[in-house]
Amino acid sequence: MAARFDDTPDFADVAVAHWQRERPDLDLRAMGTLARFARLHLVGGRHVDAVFAAHGLDRGEFDVLAGLRRTGTPYQLSPSHLADILLITRAGMTKRIDRLERRGLVARRTAPGDRRGLLVGLTPDGLAVIDAAVTDHARNESTLLDLLTEDEAQAFDAILRKLLAGLADRAAAPPS
Repeated sequence: MAARFDDTPDFADVAVAHWQRERPDLDLRAMGTLARFARLHLVGGRHVDAVFAAHGLDRGEFDVLAGLRRTGTPYQLSPSHLADILLITRAGMTKRIDRLERRGLVARRTAPGDRRGLLVGLTPDGLAVIDAAVTDHARNESTLLDLLTEDEAQAFDAILRKLLAGLADRAAAPPS
């Protein structure tokens, strides 16, 4: 289902118009677009967080369980590898694992052949929780993007990929 769209000014148009009046010397072309993107992140995030909460999870806990689940059987990784793929600190990962372990959703195990090595893996309860949560999460995300036509969704994805790749390239470039 395509969303209703018209040319009625929205919150971003109003803010940009105010800035244009106050600071006509500035290039404000990006301001409205990025304000809408920030609002999308906030509003969409609320929808996503509600699904996680319905399964007794917060976003970080979901990420850990999902990171383990999508690796395939035996659904286990070292905590440091898991932290790397989720782009969080080792300390942050330890806190998440501790919370999930207390709830019986993950278990720490000694790595085979390395008594000092540690693996964290899904328990049967953890597997059940993440499978239910990811089913609802995928449905929810599809519903959010159903507001766009298929062509719009593909174009939006392509634009986001291009923007993120360009920003990564800028971050990696030496300062000039």
